[in-house]
Amino acid sequence: MVVRSGGFGKTARDAVRHPVFARYYARTAVAAETGMGIAGVRGRLLAGLSGRVIEIGAGTGLNFARYPDSVAEVVAIEPERLLRQRAFEAASRAEVPVGVVPGCAEALPVKSEAFDAVVLALVLCSVRDVPRALAEAGRVLKPGGEVRFFEHGRGGGRAMALTQRALDLTVWPLLCGGCHLARDPVPALRDAGFELGPYRRLLVPEKGPVLPSSYCVLGTAWRPLT
Repeated sequence: MVVRSGGFGKTARDAVRHPVFARYYARTAVAAETGMGIAGVRGRLLAGLSGRVIEIGAGTGLNFARYPDSVAEVVAIEPERLLRQRAFEAASRAEVPVGVVPGCAEALPVKSEAFDAVVLALVLCSVRDVPRALAEAGRVLKPGGEVRFFEHGRGGGRAMALTQRALDLTVWPLLCGGCHLARDPVPALRDAGFELGPYRRLLVPEKGPVLPSSYCVLGTAWRPLT
């Protein structure tokens, strides 16, 4: 099932435009799934989910094939036109119902408290306003609902931290679709009012050269019941 925009409120169809980066990402992301071990991380990210899920920043839809059949529906938000088109194609092949919707993380075009889980996969690095995006994630979650996150961000020693900050202030966001290297999703989730569950730091790729983008975290958080 592919949903385009009906029933989800009004939203700009192109909230984000990164056409050059989107073409590059669409061509290289599949190779990175196996070559960098990201596919296995996605499997752990999504294991055990159930009910209605909203995925924020779905990209080309690489998560869709890995949702368990206990998931009743996935609403996938993707602001970039080319990536969204690839996500439509991935949704048509998914085993669970997936609706692909234009919109941005800071203004999700869905009702409040409508979802059992939020999935954030390599997206907080590139949103324009992290606190606002996480506030929106909390708004659309049911009380007690969970956030599954797999993000990259700040890591390494002093030299790497300086490198990440320097790249963020210069070429990296321009070349990589607004991505930032030095953000840290764990304190951002905590500051947004989520209760942090288990999480672990990991390198991607696990073996091989350590890149400024290699420092990742995989974990779970919850919206408090009250």
